[in-house]
Formats: sequence, C-alpha cells, structure tokens
Amino acid sequence: MLVLTRRINESIKIGDDIEITILSVSGDQIKIGIEAPKYIEIHRKEVYLDIQNENNQASQTSINLLKQLNLNFKKTR
Repeated sequence: MLVLTRRINESIKIGDDIEITILSVSGDQIKIGIEAPKYIEIHRKEVYLDIQNENNQASQTSINLLKQLNLNFKKTR
C-alpha cells in the first residue's frame, strides 16, 4: 500500500485520467473529490462488495437454473 500525505485542496493523480482531491478534514472524517472518466465505476468499498455479492448470487442462480432445466429435459426424452 502506498501512503501519501496531502493537505486540503491538494491532489493525487492516478494515471492520466484520475485525480483525487482532499476537500476537507473534520475530526476523523475526510471528504475527497474524485475526477475520473464516466466509464470508470467509483463506489464505496462496502457498496462494491454488495454489488459483487449480488452478481455472484445471480450467476449461481443462473447455473442452478440451467442444471434444473437440463435435468427436466433429460426426463422428458
């Protein structure tokens, strides 16, 4: 992990397209602004993990459904 120190209104660049700016610091909270192209998804980590979990569940449902359809197809033949 890279650790950097920044002050309010200072930025960090990630590649050519992403810029993270420190907007404010209040107690133990920091507000950051992120500028990135629209095709790059930006989520809080807990939201990202929820999305991943939902996608995994959806893919498992599809696999289970296909297995059940295959069994039903074999029974009708």
